[in-house]
Amino acid sequence: MHPHFSVSRRRGLTLALATVALSGSMAAHAEKISLLNVSYDPTRELYTDYNQAFSQWYETQSGDQVSIQQSHGGSGRQARSVIEGNPADIVTLALAADIDAIAEKGKLLPADWQQAFADDSTPYTSSIVFLVRKGNPKNIHDWEDLTRDGVEVISPNPKTSGGARWNYLAAWTWALKRELGDLSRLHDPAAKEDVAKAQQAAENYVKTLYQHVPVLDTGARGATNTFVQRGLGDVLLAWENEALLAVNELGQGDYEIIAPSVSIVTQPPVAIVEDNVKKKGPAAEKAAHAYLEHLYSPQAQQLVAQHYYRPTNTDGVDPKLLEQFPTMDLYNINEVFGGWREAQQTHFANGGVFDRISRPGS
Repeated sequence: MHPHFSVSRRRGLTLALATVALSGSMAAHAEKISLLNVSYDPTRELYTDYNQAFSQWYETQSGDQVSIQQSHGGSGRQARSVIEGNPADIVTLALAADIDAIAEKGKLLPADWQQAFADDSTPYTSSIVFLVRKGNPKNIHDWEDLTRDGVEVISPNPKTSGGARWNYLAAWTWALKRELGDLSRLHDPAAKEDVAKAQQAAENYVKTLYQHVPVLDTGARGATNTFVQRGLGDVLLAWENEALLAVNELGQGDYEIIAPSVSIVTQPPVAIVEDNVKKKGPAAEKAAHAYLEHLYSPQAQQLVAQHYYRPTNTDGVDPKLLEQFPTMDLYNINEVFGGWREAQQTHFANGGVFDRISRPGS
């Protein structure tokens, strides 16, 4: 060996050769994985950014290259597409009832899918607010204002849109609280008669509300476009994240958010479509699980807040991002409606309350 070739240089060469060998080994064993995330309307921007961040992170962790395709539409319609054969590996839909349908009708994932990840497999939440035009020309401040003469409300169709079902339930919750005062009375046997009257009053209110909706879009993003781009309506019932997007990015200065006195916590859950992803092999299964698990990481929760969703874990999230979320009297679907299975069957199934109140001449 050359006399000037030092021990340190020999060690450096050995380390470099070992690194090349390891890199070659990883490259030889690295896999290219493709996953399909079937989601609902308002998550387009969130998952565009998250998919890129996750792919970079996962490659550093595993050496595998993961590409994620996105599909968006009304949540109910998206769920039906998966049941009918859309090869989703992951679903990130607007409400648990839609993923329940995939489990029950499609038999593509277990009935207890919501136990797979933290917070009932809900890595972020939102709520329902009002979006009005600059200056609030119709002086809209709460739910009772939506049924005044001359007010047009934009909301999508509860039969196809998860966001629309949340809109409906938020309105129903407000009407119940107006009648009962204290919603804990819903579960008081001694208040049975008052509860029955309040439920009828809520149905009457929601029926009147939908008489003020001139067009029922199939999804939440379509309703936003109807209000923002087509200029229809006086108020948009919207996911909080959609309203913040409209105010901050789609039309700065053209719109205002009105936080109603009462609303509902919207919980868009996530799940792995196990029967589909298993067909792609263990590496794809591992990547799909990591994809949803990583949504709970501090980095992803920060991204969630940047896209106007409420993080389920605020540790490490910029406090300024949390200031954008208005304070409201928020209720959980379980405490008001007994959970999504009961709400779906009572209100949105064929022959349910929504069908009854939306029939011509009803």
